[in-house]
Amino acid sequence: MHPGLEAAELPADAVEVGRIADGWGVKGWFKVIAHSADPQALFSSKRWYLLPAPKAGRSDTAAALLRIRQAKVHADCIVAQAHDIEDRDGADALRGARIFVARASFPTPEVGEYYWVDLLGLTVVNRQGVVLGQVSDLLASTAQTVLVVEFTQDGKVCQRLIPFVAAYVDDVDLSARRIAVDWQLDY
Repeated sequence: MHPGLEAAELPADAVEVGRIADGWGVKGWFKVIAHSADPQALFSSKRWYLLPAPKAGRSDTAAALLRIRQAKVHADCIVAQAHDIEDRDGADALRGARIFVARASFPTPEVGEYYWVDLLGLTVVNRQGVVLGQVSDLLASTAQTVLVVEFTQDGKVCQRLIPFVAAYVDDVDLSARRIAVDWQLDY
């Protein structure tokens, strides 16, 4: 990791939101690859926590705090500038680092909007009260987002794909960790 960064502990609510791709320009800017198509968490937080890119034989897994001056969209990518990173060499030293942001610093979603990370692990139940499984992933398609719901059948882990749209999703209750859907076991 970059020698000028201070060691830090990942916050308990840390969420991985992207990684550093490469240096950009000569004044310490770097390119960021976001894990989300709408990376508002990257723009809303001025405190990013970095973990080094996983490499065989690497033993340094300590987190470092990166204080962000500015992050913005440039052409088809995101670029950022941080305090303590003054030149291209400093930016290149961050290459591959995984970026984490405290979930508490995410912008508040609008009513009826949810962060994917908040949906993972929720139990999915249909209108008849039958548990269909738990959300293990979400898939983005051009038409809609799809819930990947895992369940066990005959000792095997299986998946159901349920479109995350109002026609099928009746309610999302984050506090109860539950999603109610209009979906049947045999769909």
